[in-house]
Amino acid sequence: MRMRRTPMVLAAATALMLTAACSGGGSDETPSAAGSSDAASGGELTSITVGVLPIVDTAAIWLGKDKGIFEEHGLDMKLEVAQGGAAVVPAVVSGEYQFGFSNVTSLLVASGKGLPLKLVAPGNFSTGDTKSDIGAVVAMPASGITSPADLAGKTVAVNTLNNIGDSTVRAVVDKAGGDPSTIKFVEMGFPDMPAAVASGKVDAAWILEPFLTITKEQGAQVVTYNFAEVDPDLMIAGYFTSQQYEQSDPDTVSAFTDAMEESLSYAQQHPDEARAILSTYTEIDPTVQEKMVMPRFESAINADSVQLLADLALKYGLVTEPVDVSKLLP
Repeated sequence: MRMRRTPMVLAAATALMLTAACSGGGSDETPSAAGSSDAASGGELTSITVGVLPIVDTAAIWLGKDKGIFEEHGLDMKLEVAQGGAAVVPAVVSGEYQFGFSNVTSLLVASGKGLPLKLVAPGNFSTGDTKSDIGAVVAMPASGITSPADLAGKTVAVNTLNNIGDSTVRAVVDKAGGDPSTIKFVEMGFPDMPAAVASGKVDAAWILEPFLTITKEQGAQVVTYNFAEVDPDLMIAGYFTSQQYEQSDPDTVSAFTDAMEESLSYAQQHPDEARAILSTYTEIDPTVQEKMVMPRFESAINADSVQLLADLALKYGLVTEPVDVSKLLP
C-alpha cells in the first residue's frame, strides 16, 4: 500500500519535548499560514528552515531548491546542514527547524518514545535491485564471508547502533538461516569503514554510498544488499515535522509536502541532474560520484515499508513495545 499525503488540515497535536542537544542554525522568522496564502497570490514567501544531512539521500531537496520548486510553492527555504541525524529531531521538536530529514527507523524509535512527529514526504528508497543498491554489507575475500548466514558470530561495523543498519542486517541473516543474535555490531563512521574492512579491524561493514563504491574499489566484496533484500520498495528515509507545527501552520506543511513531492519526482526523472547536484553540497570525489549508485526517489510515502521497519525494530529490540505507525504517518 502506498500512501500519498494530500494538502489538508491535519489533526490537532500535543506539545513536544526532547532532552537532547541541538545543532545548526534556525530561522528568525516564524512561518505562518497567512504567509503561504500571500505567496500563492504573488505576495511574500513563507520562510522555513529544513534540517538536512550532506549525504546522497537528500539530493532531491537540494535539486528542488536549485530548480526553484519551493519558491513556486510559496516557500523561502533555508537548508540547514546538521552534523548528524541525532541533532535534527530535537531541532524540529523545539521549533528551531520547521522540517527535518531522518531515516525511518530513527523516526519510529522517537515516535515510540512519545515524540509526536509526522512524516510529510518520502526521502529516498532502495533501488530494489539485489545486485546493485545504495547500501550493502561488504567484506574482504579473505574473511570467508560469502553469504548473509556467514555474518553470524562476526564483527560488523554500522554507523549507528540499534538503527536501520543493524535491524535490516539482522533480518537478512535471519532469512538466510544464520543466528543474528550472535553478530557483534560496532559503531563506526562511514568514512572509517573502508580502511577498517581492508585491515581486518572488522570482519564486515554495513556501508552506504559513496563509501560503498570506495570500499568495493579497494577489493571488498558485497555480501548482501540488505535494503533491497528486506524489501525492494523499502523507504529508507523521510521528511518530517512536529505535530505542533502541523497544527499551527497546516498550509505551510501542505505547501512543503507538495514541493517535496514535485522535487522527488523531478529527481527521479532527471537522474543526471540529481547526481550532478551532489557536488554543490558534498565533497565526493568526482570519479566516485560518477560511478556510485543513486537512490530511488518516489513522491508517495510507502506505509507498508514503514510498518515493516517498525516490526523489525520490535523483533530485534530497538523498541520494547510495538510502535503505532499511524501516529507517524500522515
